[in-house]
Amino acid sequence: MTAQHDRRKPAVSLSPVRFTALIVWSFARTRWLQRFRTRAQVERAQQRSVTRHVNKLATMSPYIREVLEQAGGDFHKIPLMDKTIMMERFDDLNTVGINRDEALDVAITAERNRDFSTELQGCSVGLSSGTSGHRGLFVVSPQERAQWAGTILARSLPPGKLRGHRIALFLRADNDLYQTIGSRAVTFEYFDVYAPMAKNLDRLAKFQPTILVAPPSVLRDIAHAQAEGHLAVTPQKVMSVAEVLERTDEQFLTQAFHVPIIHQIYQATEGFLAHTCEQGTLHLNEDTVLVEREVVEGRRFIPIITDFRRTTQPILRYRLNDILLEREAPCPCGSVLTAIERIEGRESDTFLIPTTSGTLQPVYGDMVSRSMLYATGFSDYRVVQTNPAEFTIYLDTPTPQAHESVIEELTALIAPFQGVMPVVNFQPYSRDTSQKLRRIERTFTP
Repeated sequence: MTAQHDRRKPAVSLSPVRFTALIVWSFARTRWLQRFRTRAQVERAQQRSVTRHVNKLATMSPYIREVLEQAGGDFHKIPLMDKTIMMERFDDLNTVGINRDEALDVAITAERNRDFSTELQGCSVGLSSGTSGHRGLFVVSPQERAQWAGTILARSLPPGKLRGHRIALFLRADNDLYQTIGSRAVTFEYFDVYAPMAKNLDRLAKFQPTILVAPPSVLRDIAHAQAEGHLAVTPQKVMSVAEVLERTDEQFLTQAFHVPIIHQIYQATEGFLAHTCEQGTLHLNEDTVLVEREVVEGRRFIPIITDFRRTTQPILRYRLNDILLEREAPCPCGSVLTAIERIEGRESDTFLIPTTSGTLQPVYGDMVSRSMLYATGFSDYRVVQTNPAEFTIYLDTPTPQAHESVIEELTALIAPFQGVMPVVNFQPYSRDTSQKLRRIERTFTP
């Protein structure tokens, strides 16, 4: 892989006809044309994509050119990126000459004014706080918006009927990236989670979505409104985004909306990373991203992402802060794309429990949420480890019976590790709807 001279330039605008054509092409390629029959085919295609993509980026991004030269042209020796690096080197990383401070100003102003129409250098700009609390920027060109739209529609629309769907999308921030999916074939309606829920429910009742997309916490609010008789919608497909879908939420939502499964879109600032198949299994989108693995334990790993379609703001060997658990058995759907049993939460939210030997024992977020699933007497909760010896647990039904059940289940979880049960402080449950819900959270650094 060799670097060439700098070719940074503003994104090229697309006419409506070309924009639509690129959506259709991306949809067809994802849905029907790019089908892998074996893992070997996947890996060969990824290797070709890596070589082609990195060589292209080296001509456009000063940062990529620098790290590639330092790595001696070896992709696997390129240092890992994370949100801190992406923000610190933003000006050298992006390929269209956008200034970080100007982009931040545009994104923050858009958030405050709830107007997301402003572009820079022909690109959409958005702000991402993530669940880590560290804000980041994403910059997307018209070409990338069209490719994203075609891909996500191909992954999202049910088999069979492709036209006439009404997609309701509940998100913290609107953006052209989301508006892209509106077309004659598919009607799109954005619902601002900052707006009063009663107002959103009135609009949702009139819209009558066939596909409902929202964070699990918002889906629960919608489901409760439906159960209380304030809403009557019958979506064919319900999709969870932005937050980790806990087992308790999944079970409740499938029953509330009368759907066999809750689909997930695993998407972050770093790209569209995984989707749920019709068998209910989450698959990595390995036709568009390379996922390297930093093994944590057994089948658990932290993903390192390279997105083949992102050139405006390259995502190259980007280390996420999530822990994924690979599925042990092949998925019945037959896909050779890696199957994920579940997203276990953020690496930084793995609990650290003191043991009788004086060490700190990692207890993964999914283990804690499973224990809360076994506990009874409440519906909504949060578990926060504030220090090694203390939990703060928020329950929506703070009764002595619920408290006893939670302590019993957490004690049963911790005992096999020779763990010392932390002190538990119970508090009433409340939720800040302007923030992503984190049911399992660790707030201290060891």
